[in-house]
Amino acid sequence: MTIDEFKALRAVPAPPKKHNKYGAKRTGGHASQKEHERANQLKLMQRAGLISNLREQVKYVLIPTQRDQDGNLLEKECSYYADFVYDKAGVTVVEDTKGFRTAEYRLKRKLMLHVHGISIKEI
Repeated sequence: MTIDEFKALRAVPAPPKKHNKYGAKRTGGHASQKEHERANQLKLMQRAGLISNLREQVKYVLIPTQRDQDGNLLEKECSYYADFVYDKAGVTVVEDTKGFRTAEYRLKRKLMLHVHGISIKEI
């Protein structure tokens, strides 16, 4: 293989980056600009002592994995990932930054209330 042939192989363009179907752009390690800004606000609130125990991307299992009697997988678990969870005045707050409420999100919000007794605070 010559150098020119090798360069031609390397010149293959990278696949295009995936775009969020709702137009959100990843910013600062967060799924959207709105989520990134909220994270910064919550971090400031924690430093000021207004909230405590701030956590991001906390997983809640809504429906566990389903297996048959032989242990074979029938259905994977259904989980909800909260954008932020923190304590405020002794109460745990589960928060989600939303630009668009999908049908899947609305169903998971209802399951969070039914299964865990948690109402999600939407920002």
